[in-house]
Amino acid sequence: MDTETLVRTRRALHAVAELVLAGPQYRAGGTIRLRACPGGFATVVEPELRVVGAELVATGRVLSLERTTCTELGAALGLAVGAPAGLYHDGPGVAPGDAVEADPSAARRIADCFALGDAALRGLFAGADPVIWPEHFDIGVTVDEVNYGVSPGDAFQPEPYAYVGPHTPPRQGGFWNAPFGAARTVRELGGVGALTAFLDQGRRLARDA
Repeated sequence: MDTETLVRTRRALHAVAELVLAGPQYRAGGTIRLRACPGGFATVVEPELRVVGAELVATGRVLSLERTTCTELGAALGLAVGAPAGLYHDGPGVAPGDAVEADPSAARRIADCFALGDAALRGLFAGADPVIWPEHFDIGVTVDEVNYGVSPGDAFQPEPYAYVGPHTPPRQGGFWNAPFGAARTVRELGGVGALTAFLDQGRRLARDA
């Protein structure tokens, strides 16, 4: 898959996550947390919304994300879309009226990365409840002042990657290959077993430092 399609789709899904799911959920229920679900990601409280592949799924409605705007999606569902106000300064940089375009194959790839991350984090950390945050659009947990997770890509790395990010300054050594700690692409790691092993290695190295 070409990088341009993946980045364009990630931007579209990130916009929908922030403006259509997290924003309305925050205003209704006081939380911006999203979760992985089969085929994509979803809200945790009302309004009950899911993104599955390149579609937005609500009760009785399925809306395409292949070419639309968040304003149009909100109007179709009777939602006042918009980012959660005053909580963070990053995000996708997409306004409600901007065009978003999600490619179905790229959307499935991003969903698969969230599913891998969710499985690895739950397997490594007993009782973990991985969160997809609308600010950076990654799935992760924080344990003992270390962030662990999977990002579908960003300005640091355009393709999906797993990361370990200690809150203290980055450690020394070959494992720590990123400004924030350590990162490996999901493509490089392959499956959930290798992803879990990478996160576990980071946990042990961070703990022993």
